[in-house]
Amino acid sequence: MGAPFEDTWLISGIAGLVGLLLGSFLNVCTLRWPTDQSVVRPPSHCPGCGTEIHWYDNVPVLSYLILRGRCRSCGAGISPQYPMVELATGLIWAGSFMQYGLSVEGLRGALFLTILLGIAITDARFYIIPDQFSLGGAALGLILAPFPGGLSPFESFLGAVVGFGVLLLVAKVGTWLFKKDAMGGGDLKMMAMVGAFLGVSGVFLTLFLGALLGSVVFGPIAWKTGKLVPFGIFLAVGGAVTYGWGQRLIEWYSVTFLGIT
Repeated sequence: MGAPFEDTWLISGIAGLVGLLLGSFLNVCTLRWPTDQSVVRPPSHCPGCGTEIHWYDNVPVLSYLILRGRCRSCGAGISPQYPMVELATGLIWAGSFMQYGLSVEGLRGALFLTILLGIAITDARFYIIPDQFSLGGAALGLILAPFPGGLSPFESFLGAVVGFGVLLLVAKVGTWLFKKDAMGGGDLKMMAMVGAFLGVSGVFLTLFLGALLGSVVFGPIAWKTGKLVPFGIFLAVGGAVTYGWGQRLIEWYSVTFLGIT
């Protein structure tokens, strides 16, 4: 029997508050890790005037609304990325614990989706996937594997190996075909992280969805401008879809196209 309705909402609400706080920290990580800066020092400060931000001006989402998106000291505009990431992370944590209750799977899902969000942001802004997200995330996936509700340790380890190995092969073939680097090392390590959380089948579905989205959304732009495709964004979306609906998609494909029931 699942948790009572009231308890589920309470757990989800508390998880959402935790997510808001983690979203504030995620903003710092996405801005500092790609440039090899510490996330501890210096403390949060206004990029315009350099004034340290006090705790009461650093309350997730709420402070941004109260300050109307401007620094209290100099009036410089504050990027809307900050409240958007905080709110998104809060919703991720609330939704994961709403779905799975107070469980390891709730934590696993919240962590995985938060890492994917961080990867999407850094790849979009810097064309970099920090090792803290990819390798750190892979370690988290392996650590959580022995707990009930997810993959077995072997499935998680095999998924990490296959995720890295398959994308390494794709990168080598792409480099040979196009005579230039076809994929960054961050993408390879990211897929090791995805494999640690989703297993082998999750790796292939994430790659398929990521390639499909990347081709449709960014492919024409890359073709005309020659810009590199920030593939991590589309892999992150593919990984999130795979985590939420992967099994249903595989079953639908099996029934519709393979006739397997």
